[in-house]
Amino acid sequence: MHGERVSAPVTATLASLGQELAGGELPGDALFLAKQCVLDWVGVTLAGSVEPLSELLLAEIIEQGGHDQATLLGRGRRASTQQAALFNGAASHALDYDDVNTAMAGHPTVPVMPAVFSLAEHRGASGRDVISAFVVGFETECRLGLLMNPGHYAQGWHATATLGTFGSAAACSALLGLDQERWTHALGIAATQAAGLKSMFGTMCKPFHAGKAAANGLLAASLAARGFTSNPEAVEVEQGFAWTQTPEPQLERFFAGPPGGFALRSVLFKYHAACYGTHSAIEGVLRLKAANHLSPEDVTAIHLSVPEAALGMCNIQDPRTGLEGKFSLRFTSALALASDDTSETAFTDSAVRDEALRALSQRVSVSGSGEAQGGTEVAIHLSDGRRLTERVDVNTPATDLDLQWSRLATKFSGLATPIVGARRAADIIDVISRLETLGSLSELTRLLNPHHAMVNS
Repeated sequence: MHGERVSAPVTATLASLGQELAGGELPGDALFLAKQCVLDWVGVTLAGSVEPLSELLLAEIIEQGGHDQATLLGRGRRASTQQAALFNGAASHALDYDDVNTAMAGHPTVPVMPAVFSLAEHRGASGRDVISAFVVGFETECRLGLLMNPGHYAQGWHATATLGTFGSAAACSALLGLDQERWTHALGIAATQAAGLKSMFGTMCKPFHAGKAAANGLLAASLAARGFTSNPEAVEVEQGFAWTQTPEPQLERFFAGPPGGFALRSVLFKYHAACYGTHSAIEGVLRLKAANHLSPEDVTAIHLSVPEAALGMCNIQDPRTGLEGKFSLRFTSALALASDDTSETAFTDSAVRDEALRALSQRVSVSGSGEAQGGTEVAIHLSDGRRLTERVDVNTPATDLDLQWSRLATKFSGLATPIVGARRAADIIDVISRLETLGSLSELTRLLNPHHAMVNS
């Protein structure tokens, strides 16, 4: 029943788990995965820093003014910590090329790292403290996702925005060393700010959600550190976060926690610059094309049978902008058939208006498979009468972490080099590979200015 009271100490449990995690040592694989998340985040943020929505946010920041506290990645400028969290958070999600996690049903790094990065830079925190705080935020939002989903996301809430606000608040609470009482107040302040609508997908507001989550979570922890109070049972209390934003709280899943103990172990990285819900279809088309040497002229129709969740997430029928194209199963499948390039450069306004791609998109049909989650079946019908099928499920975490680092480094170089230059991009990869050894972020932040800008010590 919608609005059912959650009779368990969820908020206090989240704070306790966060404090315990912040005070402990990470397993080696979790440490490596955290650095992979940071590398991917820096890459997508640098590339997204010159997107139109980033230009608009930068203009607003310049007009408003603020203390010179934290770096705006890729811009050669600094701003206040909250302004930097907003800008870097929105920039990092501008391309929709950042990591995902199914427990959260969203993008875990982009609401957390911008807040951690700006606060850590301002306070002179060490690289190890940055990693620890990031993991606290990541695990907090994903653990809350186990409670809230699938109902929360299905109801129309953008989990990156809503749950991400809690992740940001928890990460900043860890960096600030808050005690249990103030940590729960920080989560409460986050809860009352948490917002973000899925109806904004395909617009500038979707990446804006990530920036707001980062900035609002940072504000929540900062205010709690000063003694600002909230309801310390904000998640579970009647008319609280769970009571209002999910029809079916999953308490058993929440207290059981993620398989393997860390949601971080289930992080999924993107190698196509579109909504992750389109990736199984893209992979299916690419595999069938490569195996059968197909060209668009060979194909009369493509049918996609997708999980039901994808129908409300990435099924824009007739995209008119590059942003909308990222959320169109029809356009992304047509693009994969016509070209091997599904990087950030492929999703432009001119591409979605291209007559050949539009005609090819018209040959793609989409239906729900009846499954809430799972893979996508791609069926390609050919002019010679053949029907080729491929079933793909990209929701399987990598097991070879060294190979994953190599793939992410290649992706990073492609994203970062146009902004900072090849030499500095290689240096950034090196610095992040040893992030836990850094006494502060200064060695890294010096590398994050555009290559035409002067780099100050």
